[in-house]
Amino acid sequence: MSVPVVAFFNNKGGVGKTSLVYHITWMLADRGVRVVAADLDPQANLTAAFLDEDRLEQLWPDREHRDTILGSIDPLLRGIGDIQLPHLEQVDDEGKLALIVGDLGLSGFEDELSAQWPECLDGKERAFRVISAFWRVVQEAARHHQAAIVLVDLGPNLGAINRAALISSTHVVIPLSPDLFSLQGLKNLGPTFQRWRRQWQERRKQAPNVPLDLPPLEMRPIGYIVLQHSVRLDRPVKAYERWIARIPGQYRESVLGQPATSDITLADDPEKLALLKHYRSLMPLAQEARKPIFHLKPGDGAIGAHLSAVREAYEDFKQLSEEIARRAGVPADVPAADMWRS
Repeated sequence: MSVPVVAFFNNKGGVGKTSLVYHITWMLADRGVRVVAADLDPQANLTAAFLDEDRLEQLWPDREHRDTILGSIDPLLRGIGDIQLPHLEQVDDEGKLALIVGDLGLSGFEDELSAQWPECLDGKERAFRVISAFWRVVQEAARHHQAAIVLVDLGPNLGAINRAALISSTHVVIPLSPDLFSLQGLKNLGPTFQRWRRQWQERRKQAPNVPLDLPPLEMRPIGYIVLQHSVRLDRPVKAYERWIARIPGQYRESVLGQPATSDITLADDPEKLALLKHYRSLMPLAQEARKPIFHLKPGDGAIGAHLSAVREAYEDFKQLSEEIARRAGVPADVPAADMWRS
């Protein structure tokens, strides 16, 4: 069996992808769901959010990085074997949240993925092993951890690494900011998703008859998250509202391939997963304490208005994590390991 793999992706940077994956995986774990966070962004920002520098120095020694995503695919990359079971870094005290550690060296996989993509059309086994590497790594991680869901952080580009990661995803969440750049990004995402899905369908038909677990033909968008900007004196509220109003129609037209409509507002759009605050005042406290913002305590500096904001953040991320789990087919309030007993 396979578990849902939810990728958080936008080819525009600065829309909160890493922070969302970090907080949602923590919330799912808090709610009793066994979850794997996979850092497939060569910048490894998700890994840096979870782990302190001392631990990173141990995981990223001067020589081989055996305990990172790069270590999992290294035998395949060097042509001396296939993927290896990834090291799973336990993050929470209860053992519900595990991390597939990112690696800056993952960028070196880009050329190999680009080279092997066309080779799939000739039915070459190695090409399919390379292209399916991410899928097989995260599914092995999920089986080993007995996870109910995998959440994936990706970099902001349309390169070969993200193509391989996205075809290895069953669901896609698109974080957005209410601005022109996010709307332009949506115009690129939709056609790219459709093209990659079509190309993978063509390649799967040429797969060799060997025992090999390949990604299914899914990559289904399940909604978008809007991360609000704080209102600034040099950025009129009307401009913010103008971009907000255009998101539902642009998402339908560009991502879902449906006619854009002006009668659906952000407030009543079923494709919207959440409209989140930035929680700017809490982020420095959370980073200093190395914990999600909804775990902040008075001892971390969360007092007065900050403590009220912590409670609000908890409710926001609770609702968001439950909705993502529901749309991915994983009830957020069931013991995740139960699904492995069937």
